[in-house]
Amino acid sequence: MRCKLHALLGICVALICGLVATEHARAAEGGASVYLLGARGPGAGVTPPPGVYFEDDTYFYSGKIGGGRALPTGGLLVANVSAQSWFNLPTTLWVTPAKILGGDLAFSATIPTFGAPRVNAGLLVNSPRFGPVGLNVTDEKTNLSDYQLGSFLGWHAGNFHWQLGVSGVVPSGSYVLGQLSNASLNRPAVDVFGTLTWLDPAIGLDLSAAAGFTFNQRNRATDYQSGNEFHLEWAATKYLTKEFTIGLVGYYYQQMTADSGTGATLGAFEGRVVALGGSVGYTFEIGKIPLATRIKVYREFSAVNRMEGTAGYFSISVPLSAALAQPMPSPIKARD
Repeated sequence: MRCKLHALLGICVALICGLVATEHARAAEGGASVYLLGARGPGAGVTPPPGVYFEDDTYFYSGKIGGGRALPTGGLLVANVSAQSWFNLPTTLWVTPAKILGGDLAFSATIPTFGAPRVNAGLLVNSPRFGPVGLNVTDEKTNLSDYQLGSFLGWHAGNFHWQLGVSGVVPSGSYVLGQLSNASLNRPAVDVFGTLTWLDPAIGLDLSAAAGFTFNQRNRATDYQSGNEFHLEWAATKYLTKEFTIGLVGYYYQQMTADSGTGATLGAFEGRVVALGGSVGYTFEIGKIPLATRIKVYREFSAVNRMEGTAGYFSISVPLSAALAQPMPSPIKARD
């Protein structure tokens, strides 16, 4: 078992090092991805028992791209951009009783909610709202984020748990051309992903990784075709008690193909980003219903042609099925 674990860690480290060493990286329109980096973390590969579950994620981000560097967003060309954003993302997960290839079949849906990104641009060019050239322009609008629908198969084998799945992003229709503050990216996309968790109940250790490729479709409002992207997330978590966990988290992003279309005025727009951070989780019960909470904070660095900043998640998850309204089995064994 230890040999398998060491091999798994070695593969992950080699993959990260190889990606960091790649010379040509690219970034999507607006320097943002439809896949929310850092969304997966501890227990990423674990599929719960059949039933219906609900998770509410509140996402925060504060970052900037300075040095006079330009950023194409909303059909505009902006420079010296800073942004502060928050979104609330409610997701319903249905793990069906069905088995396919020995794996549990599951479906998920994230409905759009209101967000109000606050975006400041030191220099803005070709804007119908602010004129041909604007200095120190701030835009903040309350609007809808996008829909996300997904499905996956989940397997278990001893301490190993893994998933293979696909999700799709559907624009909510709230996107406004020429507006800096858009919660929707107006970019349909398909994300193919795989997750893996090694969870040892005897020592209360969770090692998880998730990787995926995002295949972007054209933003028809700006005629901008973002290239395809790769994202990798990882988490190392220790159960200090049955209820309390603490650990390290991180993610890596790199676009793999060039941007195109008449809206891609900066060409391939090369870029990438890396992030490291921490995670704290606590599980408690209300009546007999278990409630799991988690905070994750990421600090980005080595950003190229993307904003660099701090991202955070506050997550609450709860089983909705009546049969599941009871304490879940502990992920660590009881100690004498």
